[in-house]
Amino acid sequence: MGTESRNPRSYGLDKMSAREIVRLMNEEEHIVMRALTKAEPEIAEAIERAADAYRRGGRIIYLGSGTSGRIAQADAAEMPPTFGILPGRFVALVSGGASAVERAVEDAEDDPHAAIIALNALNVTPDDVVIGIAASGTTPFVRGGVRHARQKGIWTCGIANNPGAPLLTEADLGILIETGPEVLTGSTRLKAGTAQKLVLNRISTGAMVLNGKVVENLMIDVLAKNQKLKERCVRIVTALCPLTADEAQAALESHEWSIRAVLETARTQV
Repeated sequence: MGTESRNPRSYGLDKMSAREIVRLMNEEEHIVMRALTKAEPEIAEAIERAADAYRRGGRIIYLGSGTSGRIAQADAAEMPPTFGILPGRFVALVSGGASAVERAVEDAEDDPHAAIIALNALNVTPDDVVIGIAASGTTPFVRGGVRHARQKGIWTCGIANNPGAPLLTEADLGILIETGPEVLTGSTRLKAGTAQKLVLNRISTGAMVLNGKVVENLMIDVLAKNQKLKERCVRIVTALCPLTADEAQAALESHEWSIRAVLETARTQV
């Protein structure tokens, strides 16, 4: 298994200086981008499937264990504030439950039935999509959940970092991000984890772009929950409307800081 193999370039890791460690890790990260480029067609298909599910009122449900689960949790958590969507439209199911996000529960990944129970508790339907993430592509929790979802008629995607991983064929769509052996042997929070985060970034962002959450390259449904985000809202409005910063702020305040509402009002006044 590639992600568990020793990397010959880092055999002398314990003898390297800090500068040498940084250079080696930087060089190895180039492999991540090459792997992502190779997987562009599959990632694009996952974006389209996720966008369709969201449009139907369904959910994008991530399944992951360990590092993969924590990456999935972070991506799902960012969606409501970034795109103004309701909590629960992007969901991360992590082996070991919510506590595993902060503290590793390593043995929980060996229980495939836990994923089935978690999916059933969500009352999943074919309107949803399920995306399983596992560096090895063999994690029982992830595989059990993906197989169960597929049996229920739910479209599934498997993301793994090893060629030939069973997860890639058990899902409707397999996305192979072949990152090879880690600088620190078996530590898949490094290249494999970076690759997984980048794939989820693309799927979730792309799905929201296709659902009209972005104008040009600006987030028009961002939730202005703090001063920094209010200032961002003002900049977005001034970029899209012929308004000064003061006029944009006044318009936002009168529309409860909804960029979309300000844009719609401006459109009707043209």
